Amino acid sequence: MRRLVMWNLQTLDGYFDGARPWDLDWHSTAWGDELEQLSLEQGKAIGTLLFGRATYQGMAGYWTQATGPTADFMNAVPKVVFSHTLDAADWNNTRLVRSDAADEVERLKREPGEPGKDIFVFGSASLSDALIRRGLFDEYRICLAPIVLGNGVPLFKPGNDRRRLKLLDSRALATGAIILRYAPFEAGDGAR
Repeated sequence: MRRLVMWNLQTLDGYFDGARPWDLDWHSTAWGDELEQLSLEQGKAIGTLLFGRATYQGMAGYWTQATGPTADFMNAVPKVVFSHTLDAADWNNTRLVRSDAADEVERLKREPGEPGKDIFVFGSASLSDALIRRGLFDEYRICLAPIVLGNGVPLFKPGNDRRRLKLLDSRALATGAIILRYAPFEAGDGAR
């Protein structure tokens, strides 16, 4: 079974986007050579990327114009966008899904896929919320940026059930950002 991994940058006060859509200039507080290298290494384990509509449109608009190894990866990797309003998904190697996202992700997780390749969600807070509610994430990878934004769009929406997580790894970067990796507690893990 393929694993589902969330990868996001988040401010210390819990936001993944600013007050306006794509208000991401704060990413520069975390970004640097280490995070770029980590992103390229992480890409080797990605078999499929999942996006909600808004993140898809922003990513497609950016990466189709960008150059370099990360752009090459983003433009080549298989992608799925979940939307009830998009007419088409024109970004290279993208499939548009209009049905229930959580049902489709459960199906994708059962597909064999390429060995060692997982399914990742970048951005996409609303999509992530639906997947969290169904308990589908196998791992949460958060880059905690050294900034308090004050307002914006929270990564984790209120109203979810309480979920105990276990720390898999943490890594401080020279920029002051911290990469946190968590997994849900399983039966027998000693969760309280």
